[in-house]
This record gives sequence, C-alpha cells and structure tokens, in this order.
Amino acid sequence: MKLFKDLWKDKLAALSLSVIAVTLIAGIFAPLFAPHAPGEVHMELRFAAPSMEYWLGNDQLGRCILSRIIYGIRPSVLWVMAALFLTVGIGAFLGFMAGYLRGKTDAVVMRICDVMLSFPGYVMILAVIGVAGAGFENMLLAFVCMKWAWFARVIRTSVMQYAEADYVKFSKAIGAGSLHIMAKHMVPVALPDIAVAASSSFGSMILQVSGFSFLGLGIQAPNAEWGMMLNEAREVMFSRPELMAAPGLAIVIVVSAVNFLSDALQTALNPKLIASQVKPHSQTAVSGAVIQGNGVA
Repeated sequence: MKLFKDLWKDKLAALSLSVIAVTLIAGIFAPLFAPHAPGEVHMELRFAAPSMEYWLGNDQLGRCILSRIIYGIRPSVLWVMAALFLTVGIGAFLGFMAGYLRGKTDAVVMRICDVMLSFPGYVMILAVIGVAGAGFENMLLAFVCMKWAWFARVIRTSVMQYAEADYVKFSKAIGAGSLHIMAKHMVPVALPDIAVAASSSFGSMILQVSGFSFLGLGIQAPNAEWGMMLNEAREVMFSRPELMAAPGLAIVIVVSAVNFLSDALQTALNPKLIASQVKPHSQTAVSGAVIQGNGVA
C-alpha cells in the first residue's frame, strides 16, 4: 500500500501506471472493447478514413485498425508479460540457490550463466527461431531461454548482499532450514531488486518482440500484433502513413509508460535514491535557516 501511495504522489508515475492498467484491461477484455472482429475483411472499405464506426479507419484489407490495435495488446503486451514472469521465475530460483547456497551450486549456476551470456542475444534468438521455426511461441521461448541467465546473475548478486545479515545467521543458528530462510527472510528483501530488474526489462522485451514480428519472425497473419501491423503498412508508408502511426504510437506510449514507471519504482524502492533527492532540499533549508539566523543576530 505504501508503495502505491508513493507512486501515486508522482504524477508521471501515476499517469504511467494508469496507461499500463488501461492497456492490460483492454487486452484482457478485448472482445468487449473492440468494436469489430480483428480479422473481419471489408474490401469496399479499403483505406477508408476514420469515421464514427471505424474510429481509426481501415487498413489495406478494410479491417478495423482500432480493433486490431486492441487485440494486438494480447501478443504485444500480455504474452510478453507472461514470458517475462517465466523468465524472472527461472532466474530468481537459480539466483537464490546460487547466492544463498554458494559453493559448488554457485559455481555451476554461474558457469552456465557465463556460457549463456557469452553469446550475442539477438544472434542466439535468431538461431533458436531458425531451428524451431518462425512463430510467436518459438520467439517467446527463445527470449526465455536467452534472458533467464541475466536475471539469475542480477538476483544472485542481490541475495549475496543479504545472505550474511545478522537475522539470517540467527535463523541458521536456531536450526531453520534453507528453504524457510529464503522464503521468509531473503525473498522479501530481494523482491524490490527483482521488481526493478523485471520492470526495466519489460519495455525492452516489448520492443524486441515487436521488432522480430516486424521482420516476419513472430506472430503470423491474420492475427493482430503491433509489429506485424507495422510490417503490413510498410508497403504504403508514404501514401498511407496513418497506417503505421497507430501501431507505432501504441508501442511508443506503452513502452514509455513502462520505462517511466520503472524509474519511479526504482526511486520508491531504493531508500538511497530518496535520500539523495531529499538531502539537497534539506541542506538548502538548513542553509537558509542559518543565513536567516545570522541576519537576525
């Protein structure tokens, strides 16, 4: 509750949170919000201008652009979020095991991470897609396979900072098990770092998934996805630039909201950043009081 209050005090963070919430709700309940079916073709309305029935107009096949934007939230945002949760879950589990147990477990997990991180990310994702075949599921699977190692290393570093804390040593002394200690003492303190790392990666994953779909390696027609909509509008980008504007603005708005929220979340969860922001104001107030006091004296 305190976290949401802190975020809500920041106007930019509150706006970003509202944009993300509206986007997620619209994607989950897309049949309720979309005025038409995303694949409904009306060739007589090909390249039609915006109207009361079709707010954003129609594309090259007479399909409702607004409906395709709304349905495109599911692969572009919701499924990317699901892949991110899976990636963070795998990375968090291995990161906790490596950071807390240390020894051989840490050595084995980190060597695997070193091997995974030694390959260029985009090249490996293209390799996985080349082996498994083009498709949205294969692309998300490639992202999970390549990105868990980075989360494992980040979370392991965070866990190692708290593994030698006095309350952890006390729990070990009274005979508490490793799983109990990690669940009760390590997860709560490492959760802010996990949240910041995940939120900062969310926006980049949306851009990357849209980019691969734009190249034709992601979701396939006739399904609606923002990157694929950009690819479909590429052939008429000079004569009908509005077809690229709608999905392009959707990507920019959502990714910007995620990035702004990530920055606000990092500030709210990191007391050092709050202190660094408060400290200059405090020093200014103290200096003003001293000057005023000297003047009165």
